[in-house]
Order: sequence, then structure tokens, then C-alpha cells
Amino acid sequence: MNPKLAFVGAGRMAGAIVRGVLSSGNWAPSDITCTSAPDGTAETLAAETGILFTFQINELLNGADWIILACKPQQLEALPSELAPISSGKRVLSILAGSPISRLQSVFPHAAAIVRAMPNTPGMIGRGITAYAASTPLQAADAAVVEAILSSLGDVLPLPESSLNAVTGLSGSGPAYVFEFVAALRDAGIREGLDPETACHLALKTVQGAAALLQAVPESPETHRDWVSSPGGTTLAGLAALQKADFRESVAKAVRAARERADELA
Repeated sequence: MNPKLAFVGAGRMAGAIVRGVLSSGNWAPSDITCTSAPDGTAETLAAETGILFTFQINELLNGADWIILACKPQQLEALPSELAPISSGKRVLSILAGSPISRLQSVFPHAAAIVRAMPNTPGMIGRGITAYAASTPLQAADAAVVEAILSSLGDVLPLPESSLNAVTGLSGSGPAYVFEFVAALRDAGIREGLDPETACHLALKTVQGAAALLQAVPESPETHRDWVSSPGGTTLAGLAALQKADFRESVAKAVRAARERADELA
């Protein structure tokens, strides 16, 4: 029998996990219950997927084996105090950015296991990557459940918890940097005379194709870059402009700023 899942939060990432585990066939809608703030998200997710929803915390956790924390990180402290006793013996899987295991243990002091995970938004289409760490070494059955849940979003990578804020800065926030880069390519094309629709199409397909090529041909990004760059050609001229603008350092600053914010949230 599959473990019962109780989702605290019913937003986009919660919805992605619910749809992913249902699509996998490992869980049925009757195995899953969700709750949320009274904003309609729990009712909507339940209506769209067939899972159950409730606003009563006792009802949510009644019979649940795993608690999936998918609310906003700032809402963690606002969770009802009765969570501590009624979550005793249950497992907790958190996808809250910047919320360390030690903080989760203060909210769920009697949990049998606590797992902290950092997914990213491409998980909404099954193309994400999620790193995770556990409070203590997981039993084989618990590790299998964690892998089954998180793999519904894409690739899964176990790491020490000390690495998770860096993961947040790189892959957790990274899709936003890619979206910004696509927007920058689009805007640059428009400035050079392309119409907006054509510029957007070219920018998106360029990034998609480059990423697919990088995955299909297992060479370093630098090697692929050099293959595109003919001596004295157009690409080298563009790369020189990026280097002059300290492009890599700008990306490094973005990752560091996001990681530092995750440290602050902790």
C-alpha cells in the first residue's frame, strides 16, 4: 500500500508534484489530501486532480504517512501549534526555500524523518532537477518514497544539507536567469531591427537548441562555445563584448545573491 501524502500548500509546485505522482501510477487521488490558505488554491487543485482537500489540520494528517511542506517559507512559523503533537511519527518532506532542517525540526520535533528538498520550476513539466538532504540517514523504504515523489519533477540529486543554499542560488533560482537571458536576446534582436515576434522566436529556439546540443554531445560548454567561434568571426566579436561586460561575474553575483538570501531566510 502506498503511503498517504498530506500537502500543506497547494500552489504551483505542489500541483506539479501531485500531477507527477499521479501520472507515475504510484499514487491514486484518494491517497493524497491538500490544504492551503483560504484563497481557493486547495479547492482548485482538488477539482483539477481528484485529490481530497480540507482546511482542518487534524483531518489533513489523519492517516497521512508523509507531510509535504509546499507553502511559502514565510508561512512556516504561522502553521498551527498542534502540528507538533499530531505529526509525531510521520515523515516530513519540505520544498521551502531557505528553511533548514534545524528549523523544520523545531516545528516537527517528533517527526520520524525530515527531508529538505530544493526543486525548480521546470519540474512543472517534468524537466526539473531537485537536490535533497535528510535529517538522518533514511531507511530504504523512506528513501524510495522520497525518490519517487521528487523524480515526478525530473532528476533527483542527494546532497549534504550544507550545499542546498548554493543549489537554491544556482538551479532553484537559475530558471529566472535563463528567462532573463532569453528576454535580453529578444530585446537585442528588436534593437537590431527584427520584429518582436521573430526576435522572441529566435531567442527561445536558440536557447532550447543550445541546451539540447549541450546535453546530446557531452563536451564542456567552453568546447561547444569554441566550436561556434571562428577566428575573426562574428561570434568572437559578440563574446568579446560579453567578456568586456564581465558576463560571467554578473552571473556569479546573481547566484551568490540568491544564496545569501537563502542564508538570510534560514
